[in-house]
Amino acid sequence: MNVQFKKGVLELCVLVLLDKKDRYGYELVQKISDQIEISEGSVYPLLRRLTKEEYFTTYLQESSEGPSRKYYKLTDKGRTYLKELIAEWNEFTNGVNTLIKEGVSNE
Repeated sequence: MNVQFKKGVLELCVLVLLDKKDRYGYELVQKISDQIEISEGSVYPLLRRLTKEEYFTTYLQESSEGPSRKYYKLTDKGRTYLKELIAEWNEFTNGVNTLIKEGVSNE
């Protein structure tokens, strides 16, 4: 898949997954990787930036499988931002799909 496509949608994917439940970084990477091939290194800078912008809060939780894990929790500000991104995504994909339908011949 085109790298630019993935970079553009990664933020939306992270926010959507955190809207459902709190998750730790590696869990987010695994969940997204089930659908889109991404590198682990692309998610952590995004998590740091979105935390700094107050879309998430973080907390540590003990793990039975090793050291404590840092969990990310979506804030109210993050939920508002997510709703805006979803609206933008829907508008964007509808426009692209319309252009594809107009431009691709169905011979």
